[in-house]
Amino acid sequence: MADIEKNFEEAEVPILTLTDEETGEEKDFELLGKADIDGKTYLALIPADEEVEEYVILRAEGEGDEMTLESIEDDEEFDRAADYFDDMLFEEE
Repeated sequence: MADIEKNFEEAEVPILTLTDEETGEEKDFELLGKADIDGKTYLALIPADEEVEEYVILRAEGEGDEMTLESIEDDEEFDRAADYFDDMLFEEE
């Protein structure tokens, strides 16, 4: 994955192009938020070219050009990140 940190700083609404490891399909995602929780970095993303109401949460591993985004397999870890982003993104509702 290209330098994600640089994309955060330069783009008004950062767009990340992710490649599905299983299918090789590329898809653009809009960054909704970034959070550091318990020493791990999480990103909340929504497909850039679709009208959807749900967002995706992925864990960032590594740094700079070596950064990858991973699915969160642990339910407890996912729930902590989801609670944080729900509060951050929907606190006005």
